Amino acid sequence: MKTDTAEVVEEMRGEYTFDYSQAKPNRFAEYLTGETLTVVLDPDVAAVFQTSDAVNRVLRALIETMPHPVEA
Repeated sequence: MKTDTAEVVEEMRGEYTFDYSQAKPNRFAEYLTGETLTVVLDPDVAAVFQTSDAVNRVLRALIETMPHPVEA
C-alpha cells in the first residue's frame, strides 16, 4: 500500500557511465557560430516580441534614441 509519508531520497552517484556510441551530432551547432548571447524574456514581453528579429529591431531603434558619449 502506498502512503503519503514515503520519503524519496535523491542522491548523486559518485560516477556515471554514458554510452556515447549512440550520441548524435548537435543539429543546432551551425547556429552557434560566432558570439551569441542568450536572454530570457518575461512572459509578457515574449508575447509581444515573438522572434529574435523583432527584439533586435526594437532594441536598435532604442539605441538610436539614446545619447552617445562624446569621444575625446
